[in-house]
Amino acid sequence: MSQNLAFAQEYAQKWLEIIKNPERPPEELGKWIISESMRNFAEHFNKGWLDYRKSVTVAGQWAATEWTGRGATFEDVLGRKYIDFLGGYGMMDLGWGHPEVVAAVQSQLLRTPMPSQELIDPLRGVLAKLLADITPGDLKYAWFAASGTEAIEASIKLAKVYTQRPAFIAALKGFHGKTMGSLSMMGKADYRQPVGIMYGGPVYHVPFGDAEAVERQLEICDKVGIGVAAVLMEPIQGEAGGIVPPDDFWPRIREATKKYGALLIADEVQTGLGRTGKLWGVEHWGVVPDIIAVAKSLGGGVMPISAVITTEEIFQPFMYPNPFLQTTTTGGGALACSAAIAAINVTLRDRLWEAAEEKGNYILPRVRELAERYPKVYQAVTGKGLLIGQHFQKPEIGGQVAAALFKRGVLVAGTLTSAQTIRIEPPLVITYDEINQGLDALREAVAEVNAAL
Repeated sequence: MSQNLAFAQEYAQKWLEIIKNPERPPEELGKWIISESMRNFAEHFNKGWLDYRKSVTVAGQWAATEWTGRGATFEDVLGRKYIDFLGGYGMMDLGWGHPEVVAAVQSQLLRTPMPSQELIDPLRGVLAKLLADITPGDLKYAWFAASGTEAIEASIKLAKVYTQRPAFIAALKGFHGKTMGSLSMMGKADYRQPVGIMYGGPVYHVPFGDAEAVERQLEICDKVGIGVAAVLMEPIQGEAGGIVPPDDFWPRIREATKKYGALLIADEVQTGLGRTGKLWGVEHWGVVPDIIAVAKSLGGGVMPISAVITTEEIFQPFMYPNPFLQTTTTGGGALACSAAIAAINVTLRDRLWEAAEEKGNYILPRVRELAERYPKVYQAVTGKGLLIGQHFQKPEIGGQVAAALFKRGVLVAGTLTSAQTIRIEPPLVITYDEINQGLDALREAVAEVNAAL
């Protein structure tokens, strides 16, 4: 495909006119947008993505192409409405286009979109202070990037530099991102094997929730002289399907890491800021980790931003003798920080972690009742708050349930480390009316799939 600059400029201009129009496009233009989007994905972005998302890309004659939304309801480009039971995999705790977050970003956009990187940009400091105020224990300093995997990379690097140790302990079925360091911590072969050799230091994987396995691995490493920099875990496994550990797990691994001089890193990328019924997932067990990594909902569903928060002592290597040891040009930009400040304000003011707990306590028993009624469909239902995993008997059953739900106007999706698991992970601001509509659709979808087995 040769360069065609004139066509590219004309094509960009056409799309800018569409973007700038606040109204939903007329039907014919909407259908062109769908067809053009499908073609662009297939020929220039990722054809496999289209093949995988069959429940979304094939919706009658015209595939669903998202266009706008508010709260837990969104519309496609043809005006069809859907209830969001997915929440952007935890990114949209505040729902689609929360007006207060959007307003903060719009205001900052008119002032200055990005910092100079040389002067002091105030919002980065404001957000760092807020995170120090709302995280448990004596976590005090923050570093910012755009994605969860970057936050995990920085956490790994910080743990290595601080402890001067090479090894890590992570969990089977754990998910921490797909850049090379983060991927080396992942607990599933599907994403690791195609890449081959990854992180140079040893990474030991143990069953999630098995405190004795963590303790034993720390003891073995200590006996043979392999220094463990950190134990890296999700408070509740998200991609594995809302897997909640035993109540003694986090307190025991906290004590074990202290005993052997390893750091404890909590991957709160998905669980942080209220998703599980506490502001931070680790607060279910009263544990204070040495490092917290957060992303997804930190940007209020409006801007991408992630953060690493740690103690003053542990953060020292990122400050002295070289304060530029860990930097990123775009991480913690003014627009992203303004979104995060607004998102934190809404979360604290509206106590959204309490809403997540109440709504989760409403949804969970109803889904478990459904699982008991249809044992040929379900294996189990797990989760806390609004991070709920439906574990089906076979992967294809999960796909059928997702497709049947989408046909009924409810969006869900499988997880990346458990193909037979479908999460219920709606925005924390979802209304009970929307919840009930979603549960009614789920009952119908499961009954339909069960009848075909």
